[in-house]
Amino acid sequence: MSSSVRSGVVTLLHTACGAGILAMPYGFKPFGVIPGICMITVCALCSVAGLLLQAKVARYVGGRSVSFFSLTQIINPNLSIIFDVAIAIKCFGVGVSYLIVIGDLMPQIASMFSSHQLILNRNVHITIIMLFIVAPLCFLKKLSSLRYASLVALSAVAYLCVLILVHFMWPSREIEELRGHVSLGLPHEGTNPLTTLPIFVFAYTCHHNMFSVINEQADNSFRNVKKVAIYAMALAWTLYVLVGGLGYLTFGDHIIGNIIKLYPQSISTTVGRIAIVLLVMLAFPLQCHPARASINHILFYIQERLASSKQNPRTDNCVVDEASTLIVNPDQEYIIDELIEEDSRQQPQVVTLHGKKFIIITTSLLIASYLLAISVSSLARVLAIVGATGSTSISFILPGIFGYQLIGSEIEAGSLPLKTKIYKYSGLLLAAWGLLVMITSLTATLTMSSSH
Repeated sequence: MSSSVRSGVVTLLHTACGAGILAMPYGFKPFGVIPGICMITVCALCSVAGLLLQAKVARYVGGRSVSFFSLTQIINPNLSIIFDVAIAIKCFGVGVSYLIVIGDLMPQIASMFSSHQLILNRNVHITIIMLFIVAPLCFLKKLSSLRYASLVALSAVAYLCVLILVHFMWPSREIEELRGHVSLGLPHEGTNPLTTLPIFVFAYTCHHNMFSVINEQADNSFRNVKKVAIYAMALAWTLYVLVGGLGYLTFGDHIIGNIIKLYPQSISTTVGRIAIVLLVMLAFPLQCHPARASINHILFYIQERLASSKQNPRTDNCVVDEASTLIVNPDQEYIIDELIEEDSRQQPQVVTLHGKKFIIITTSLLIASYLLAISVSSLARVLAIVGATGSTSISFILPGIFGYQLIGSEIEAGSLPLKTKIYKYSGLLLAAWGLLVMITSLTATLTMSSSH
């Protein structure tokens, strides 16, 4: 079923506002209030630019089958597997972190009602939630099917905002005793700003679901899709300024990576922890969806290479999409395609995912995520590396490369309209910025033990 602008906004906002929102106040610690807000704003603008470039290049893939994979088939088919590996690793790592958050918070919630050993076991909670809530949601085939779950999760974010606002306006004596020094500008001493840069970069990462949102929009024109991007990032910016700014003002330089742990045990904070569990629990499927698609593309790539090496007949490598019949041979010749748009390049191959393959890949992802989540208690350092590399690649570098390579490619050189040139070369600048952010964030993670 086709989705609306509101549904697309909810999906992107839910994808961006995951467990990382708990660390947003900590991101202000090395920046101070004003520079912190400026950094959040810069990252928001860069993320909007990436989403708009994705909306622009979507027209170069006909119909409703645009993806990172299909676009790399146009630019350079051999690069597609690298990009899909990055997306799969990033989404898988974030999904595991969600399960770990569940394992950390559920025993604290349960301790309000019981002290039984089994009730306080983190693995029991992870197992129950995985089996009865997370797994069924992951088997939904369309992101629009999760729109109601997304609304519930965003309600959890809203509650967290209210909780932080109330404790900022009317702090208890315990909170006042925990409050440290607050800096309006850059602190003279303390943590290097590079240590929390991955938090700001990671905060807006929803680009891996943008193409799915575009495919499912009833009106997937650029004019309509750009509303989805702008509204989603504007709302995310508002939430991050509220949560990050007020959270930092509440605790100052005594802030820690998970703000909700600092609040004293009470009914309101317990409800807040329940809200966070709801948030990450319902956000897991939004990481499973692109990870599953990327793994399917990787398997298809490997199958194509193996088939090509064995010199299979031309018709052995056929891919059939529901909307059109597309026959692809090992030489990448496109024989039949009814979805080629006017003035665009030839439509790349569509890799469908259904039946047994859909079930096997989804089940494998769930089992792997579960086993890793119950085996380790913290993936902070690993996820910092994943965020520094995967988030910048998906949010900045890939959209930038696609925009620079594809926008205006159907027009003769030297005759590009000014507006087209702006979009094209903004893609180059965004890719360069993403590379810079990747290097600095990864350096901070490896040398300064940053985490989000």
